[in-house]
Amino acid sequence: MEQFNEKGMILIETLRKMYEHLIWANKSILETLQKLEDENHEVSRLFSHILFSEKVWITRLQGVDSSRLPIWLDVDLEVCKELVRHNEESVKIFLSNLAETDLDKVISYKNSSGKEFENNLREILTHVAIHGQYHRGQINLLLRANGNEPVNVDFITFMR
Repeated sequence: MEQFNEKGMILIETLRKMYEHLIWANKSILETLQKLEDENHEVSRLFSHILFSEKVWITRLQGVDSSRLPIWLDVDLEVCKELVRHNEESVKIFLSNLAETDLDKVISYKNSSGKEFENNLREILTHVAIHGQYHRGQINLLLRANGNEPVNVDFITFMR
């Protein structure tokens, strides 16, 4: 059992580091978008999707029905800024109360179409961290295509 506890703690610390990176990456993207002279609709749409998706998953993890929350919604950067702040606060609270025994807890939820699913906490937390990075890559591709410098949101850059 001692070995499991050690591995469980390593996993929790890895998840916490992934979420510190997620928060840093969201703030980095937000800061860059706020400096751009011309707002790109698709970039803003992708960024707000990351943030709304995080909010939906946090809501589900809190045991609250998320089926009516948007995951795609056109909003301005002020709304994104508030979502970044709110998601950061919610994630920090959730992770600070996370124990290794929670990782296998199954969460039941409905997606925006009303379809029911179940996943364990470990799977959900991993998904959310990876999902955002996927869309940040799309944002960077669009930034470069529009003549702007992409935002380096690599995990290793964060760790440095």
